[in-house]
Amino acid sequence: MDLAFLREHPQLIPTLLHHQRIRETPVAGGSICSVRRLSLDDGSSLFAKEVSGGAPPGFFEAEAAGLRWLGAAGGVPVPEVVAELPDLLVLDWIEPGEPTPAAAERFGRELAMTHRAGADGFGAPWPGFIGTLAQDNGPGLTWAQWFVERRLAPYLALAADRGALSGEDVAAVRAVLDRIDSYGVPDEPPARLHGDLWPGNVLWAADGRAYLVDPAAHGGHRETDLAQLALFGGVPLMERVLAAYDEVWPLAPGWRERVPLHQLHLLLVHAALFGAAYRSAVMAAVRAL
Repeated sequence: MDLAFLREHPQLIPTLLHHQRIRETPVAGGSICSVRRLSLDDGSSLFAKEVSGGAPPGFFEAEAAGLRWLGAAGGVPVPEVVAELPDLLVLDWIEPGEPTPAAAERFGRELAMTHRAGADGFGAPWPGFIGTLAQDNGPGLTWAQWFVERRLAPYLALAADRGALSGEDVAAVRAVLDRIDSYGVPDEPPARLHGDLWPGNVLWAADGRAYLVDPAAHGGHRETDLAQLALFGGVPLMERVLAAYDEVWPLAPGWRERVPLHQLHLLLVHAALFGAAYRSAVMAAVRAL
């Protein structure tokens, strides 16, 4: 099996895997997907992922659409989509490397280019997912209204329903949502966002570049992607990334003070997915606001 054959016949990949015609090696990664390296006869490799127990309908279709859309921006590179099937996504293999100052600065510049490619509006023309949770990519009249209705309120309700947040917690978060217009988020055209840009979704590669993986891509506010980069310990060389970004597309004054607002989305998602272990992070963001 070689790469050219699989590009021409992607629908055959599950059968070839079942009959062990392609060598598979498990690799680390992903809390919701099983991932492995596929080694082909021509010496090339691919990256395959599938959701244990089956993917929700449209799950990999949305990821593939997001990767292609981000790649079309000509900014941060993404893995090429080789095969997009209902229960399997196969991508070009990116050889891992280490973050360096040069790679961090290039990532910052290229992320600004990706964001600046823009979007037709807030949201996206395909159904969205964040993890395995559905995410509403429908449009909104203003960014603030859209962010509350499509990115914050649904996961606040889900986290509460699953017992991750108390009634008092929910009231405190709701107070932030009610005054979202008071935080001074600048009015900008929709940016082309990765949408789930915590540090684990930045792949530092052996070719000296950073790649975007596992997107929940949509049009949104660029401050959201940048705020997510600081979550869970932060991306390596964060200040170099930000400085290079700011050279290409300067950020509005006060953006650092707005970081907790933008982070609240992923924190509520984690509370909805993984429970009360993320309550303290949600409430720390609320207190900061």
